Amino acid sequence: MGDQKESLRKICTTLALKNEEIQDFICCLKQSLQNLESNSSRVLEDLEAEFSSLYSVLDELKEDMVTRIKQERASRTYELQNQLSACTKALESSEELLELANQTLCSSEPDGFNQAAKEIKHSVTMAPAFRLSLKAKVSDNMSHMMVDFTQERNMLLALKFLPVPATPDILESECQVCDNTVTVVWTLLEPDSKIDHYILEYRRSNHEGPPRVREEHPWMVVEGVRQTEYTLTGLRFDTRYMTFRVKACNKAVAGEFSEPVTLETNAFVFKLDSGSAHQNLRVEDTSVEWDGTGGKVQEIRRDKNRTNSPLHSPARSAMMSPKRMPSGRVGRDRFAAESYTVLGDTVIDAGQHYWEVWFDKESKAFGAGVALRSLGRFDQLGKSASSWCIHLNNWLQQSFSAKHNNKARSLDCAIPDRIGVYCNYEEGVLSFYNARTKQLIHTFRAKFTQPVLPAFMVWNGSFSVQTGLQVPSLVQCGQKRNSGTSSSSASLT
Repeated sequence: MGDQKESLRKICTTLALKNEEIQDFICCLKQSLQNLESNSSRVLEDLEAEFSSLYSVLDELKEDMVTRIKQERASRTYELQNQLSACTKALESSEELLELANQTLCSSEPDGFNQAAKEIKHSVTMAPAFRLSLKAKVSDNMSHMMVDFTQERNMLLALKFLPVPATPDILESECQVCDNTVTVVWTLLEPDSKIDHYILEYRRSNHEGPPRVREEHPWMVVEGVRQTEYTLTGLRFDTRYMTFRVKACNKAVAGEFSEPVTLETNAFVFKLDSGSAHQNLRVEDTSVEWDGTGGKVQEIRRDKNRTNSPLHSPARSAMMSPKRMPSGRVGRDRFAAESYTVLGDTVIDAGQHYWEVWFDKESKAFGAGVALRSLGRFDQLGKSASSWCIHLNNWLQQSFSAKHNNKARSLDCAIPDRIGVYCNYEEGVLSFYNARTKQLIHTFRAKFTQPVLPAFMVWNGSFSVQTGLQVPSLVQCGQKRNSGTSSSSASLT
């Protein structure tokens, strides 16, 4: 009976996963149908606009050519009409002279003949007809205004849809994830000189594999990428994966997106556990501020304004880690007396982890390190065998030291305003760095017999924590160099 129930439970789990997979695919198909409708409408609108633009250019060109032909015709008409008018007048004058000459020849009066002949000769000499050019000033040929659209017509007939750029292929083996940066590299199967740029999109995800329709995080877009690789910098890895896709664009059209590639973005993510915090510490996820009133006024205000998230909302489920533990310190179990301490909410029980903390150097006291969950509610950080930290004291006389098991070692270095904390659980290494320069401040070497938690204390001051960071390459290299050397903090471990 028990085996059958277990087998049935496995079948139910398998069916539930398959149903979810089919539902995701149905959503993809519905989204594709919507995209197809909108994209085809957009393409039709673009085609109509292009042809309207072409018609407009042709109309403008036709109007310009018609105007030039009319102007040429008017100019030649004017010249020919003027020449015709002059010839007509000359012909009339010549005909009058001809008639006068014929009449004189027929005259029988000898006395008047000589005089008339002289006058006619003079008139003929001065007649317009003998000064005219009997050649047309302009040609009636308009062949130079003819056009031949054979080439253009052939070009129009050769119009085709633009060639779509080929789909890139992301080279997963050449992509790199380190120092909270991601370098994505892709290629084209065939070179394409017409490609103008690429568009890269990425999305954070807690799911391995292809992106889902109902993802919690939106696609982020990087436009105008000119090379076949791109590096995203300054990232915070607060999800387990990042999915990437890329498409090529020429000056008019974009190709299809590449097959998405999902890269793992391992980093240590935690928040501060307000349930563990001393009453004088006002905690907001990753920041803490000293509150001399005991936090009661702020708690009352926060309770009035707090709205509960739905059970399955992203606010509750997006970053839930199997190592994130509900606080065991609530009410009477929170830190008390002079242990102004707050712990992280995620245990470290394996691997290498790194986080950074900004703190007010004017704080009366500040400490950062790790602690076992068994750290007593009255224990001050670094004053028991359950905690390791570096400590800044500004009370009466300034000191900067490494503390463990109520032993302290002075640190002879400038006090940074930003500290990097590195923890290698298996090797029992806890190192502190100047987060800006990655210069080593101090290293504890211990044997962690239980999981540890990030731990902090502050008195009359404030600090904030940055998580989602990978172990920096400089820190990794420094740890390798120092792995075989003896620890300078042996007396504290």
